[in-house]
Parts: sequence; structure tokens; C-alpha cells
Amino acid sequence: MRVVIQRVKEASVTINNKVKSKIETGLLILVGIEAADTFEDVKWLSKKIAGLRIFPDQEGVMNLSIQDINGDIILVSQFTLHANTKKGNRPSYIKAAPPKIAIPLYEKMIEQLANELNKPIQSGKFGADMKVALINDGPVTIMMDSKNKE
Repeated sequence: MRVVIQRVKEASVTINNKVKSKIETGLLILVGIEAADTFEDVKWLSKKIAGLRIFPDQEGVMNLSIQDINGDIILVSQFTLHANTKKGNRPSYIKAAPPKIAIPLYEKMIEQLANELNKPIQSGKFGADMKVALINDGPVTIMMDSKNKE
């Protein structure tokens, strides 16, 4: 499971010209799920994200977590994070999980992050054509892969 975590001043997800999710200070997280991912990947990433100290303290040092600032999260499914670009010019998405695997894990990650933060998590819509807008704060963008946890 791969994530791209972006610290934001604001972010939103629009589907069919209707805003589905909108936050102010917090994280916009893109998540790519592959067929080999399990609930253990969800738990590990959710715990890491909740504790990730990437928000500035009073001295401007990145010392605070999303929990510390009581920030919000939008989680957006993005299978293209598993693009393989080694051959040719058309990316292959062979490692991306099919919907029957990806949807339950995506929903579990929303639930797990909500449990970690003790507040609702906003989201995109799996498989939808979404328009994602954000003001990246910093900019701070971090990539994590649950396959690299050791």
C-alpha cells in the first residue's frame, strides 16, 4: 500500500461538479492499494500517519502530528500510484488491486484513520472521476509504502 501525504492549508474533492469533501488545515492523502495488501498494511500506515510529526510547533519546527493540531484528513483512492513505467510510454497498473480487494481495504483505512484520530475522515469516491484541489502547505509532501516498513 502506497500513500502520498500532503500537508495542506485546504483541500477538496469534487465529483460531478459537487463538492464531496472539503477540509482546512490537515492532510490530503492519496492511497494506492495493490493486490498483496492486507489489513495489516492499513493498520501500520494509519498508525504512522496519525503520529507523523510534520506540522510546525511554536518555533516553526515540524514537531506536531495531525492529532496534536486536531487537523482533518481527506483520503483519496488512487490506483495510479502503482504505475509501472519501466517499459514503453504507457504505464502498466498490473500491481494495482482490483476493486473487490481495493474497496474493502480503502473503506477499512477510512475507518482505521477515524479510530486513530477519534474523528471522522473525509474521502473521495472509489473509482469516480474526481477533481482534487489543494493548497500544499510548505510544501510538505511525503511518500510511504507499507512494503518498506522494515
